[in-house]
Amino acid sequence: MNYKNIIIDEKDGIATITINRPDALNALNKETLEELTIAIKKLNDDKKTKVAILTGSGKKAFIAGADIKHMKDLTPLQAKEFSELGHNLTFLIENSKFPFIAAVNGYALGGGCEVMMACDIIIASDNALIGQPEINLGISPGFGGTQRLPRIIGNIKAKELLLTGDNISAKKAEEMGLINSVVESDKLLETVEKLAQKIASKSAVQLNFIKELVNKGLNLDLANACALEISYFSSSFSTYDQKEGMNAFVEKRKPIFKGK
Repeated sequence: MNYKNIIIDEKDGIATITINRPDALNALNKETLEELTIAIKKLNDDKKTKVAILTGSGKKAFIAGADIKHMKDLTPLQAKEFSELGHNLTFLIENSKFPFIAAVNGYALGGGCEVMMACDIIIASDNALIGQPEINLGISPGFGGTQRLPRIIGNIKAKELLLTGDNISAKKAEEMGLINSVVESDKLLETVEKLAQKIASKSAVQLNFIKELVNKGLNLDLANACALEISYFSSSFSTYDQKEGMNAFVEKRKPIFKGK
């Protein structure tokens, strides 16, 4: 499929998805949300992808937010449909079979912060600016910001950001636990690609298992979450990768995982 607003690059099990609307600071309009949804579904279906990198073109913006020019004249029904598109995308990222690494360059505001939070690992450049400024536009967040932000950084800090609409630096976001780490702008993609390669060398079965366990377990009480872990752990012993990984350890060699 030919995409208008995104670029997909696939190599050695790593899919790099670049939002390519630099003139609009990679803001999310309906068409871009639809293209991202289609692309990620295709990557899930082809079973070749072990890790995905999500980033924005240029150094100014990861995603500057939802496209205000697109949103400003929406009817309530259209706004509901637009919000549902954003939620569907974030859940698709969160529930994908492979981990997502967000490479955050520049602005990650509003919808950009919300898409970022749906990713599994977040690496930001030192010029990144992160926040949920929707209140300054007379609206509330529409792609999950009021729900994911408190779950990641806690209720009190999340309310402060949501109610003031203030943006924070990458360093501050790291201190809050909102992102994993901060790197120099010109080293962002290099750093993220090395991390993606490291993760892609692992068992694809277990990348999926561990992601599912963490995501599902967060919504369960501890006893049921641990029971879920027992079931996944025991299922691991029916896989080729478990036998290969343990035999390789005993034989003092690097394992060659096949994702089965």
